[in-house]
Amino acid sequence: MIVTFLGTGSGAPTTRRNVSGIALRFLQAGKWWLFDCGEGTQHQLLRSPMKISQLEKIFITHLHGDHLYGLIGLLASRSLRNGEAAPLTLYGPPGLDRYFRAIMETSPVHLQYSLQLTTVSEGTVYEDEDVIVTCRLAKHRVPSFAYAVQEKEKPGAFQIELARQAGVPSGPLYGALKRGEQVTLPDGTVLEGKDFVGEPQPGRKIVFSGDTEPCQSVRELAQNADLLVHEATYAHKDKELAVRSGHSTAREAAELARQASVKQLCLTHFSPRYEDEEGDFTMDDLLAEARDIHPDTVLAADLLDVPVKRVRNVSHTREK
Repeated sequence: MIVTFLGTGSGAPTTRRNVSGIALRFLQAGKWWLFDCGEGTQHQLLRSPMKISQLEKIFITHLHGDHLYGLIGLLASRSLRNGEAAPLTLYGPPGLDRYFRAIMETSPVHLQYSLQLTTVSEGTVYEDEDVIVTCRLAKHRVPSFAYAVQEKEKPGAFQIELARQAGVPSGPLYGALKRGEQVTLPDGTVLEGKDFVGEPQPGRKIVFSGDTEPCQSVRELAQNADLLVHEATYAHKDKELAVRSGHSTAREAAELARQASVKQLCLTHFSPRYEDEEGDFTMDDLLAEARDIHPDTVLAADLLDVPVKRVRNVSHTREK
């Protein structure tokens, strides 16, 4: 999986950063999901490798404009793909349905694909055979949800060489061992399937905070995540501004990541006040502030790719 940032600024776009939009790409499946859709998100897509027709799901964290105002335009553009676009599901907080209906009633768009809108609440949002998406209510000025995408554990690989060494004839017995079943060979030898299957492969976990002050719910959601994407609108010296607007500082995001045993932290949603490289506090200072607490921290940038690789357990060897 790869996280691609389409917008990493806060409030309003700048010449360096668009407003919020984050893609999660499933490379083998040839699909991708979008978390938030600020104004200009579809323009950023034109500069990325993603195809709008392959967009499968959109998750909106909250209804502030810098996370939402690009939605209708993107949905409309997706409808111009001459029937190529597959069905799309839109998830978001209460009120998203009213917003969508109001826009469509005022400036209607005839969508050429099926669109399902789901209002989320804390708990499981979506689940299939590969992943489960859950959300928790964050702490912001309006209802805002953080989302966790958790891959399910995959069974270990069948150790075919071990089976051959044990004299297992190819055929149905291989399948039985692969399923972890007990089998009996023609000579009466009894073998346990678990001895011929490698260690289960843990799934990856990626968490998107949305806009939030530091809070227990996001920390719990992010527990042991491979990647936490957390807002860091302000430096800690500007904590008063963060409290006033319902945001986090870089230090607070790093402290939360450390407490949650997050492997990698990626900060986003930056105030433009730190973009001046000649200023008294720069983006480098913001990064240093976070790395003092959580060393494996990076700053997001528009069109930055952050791969999240699967950690594979080492397969065991059957004792003779």
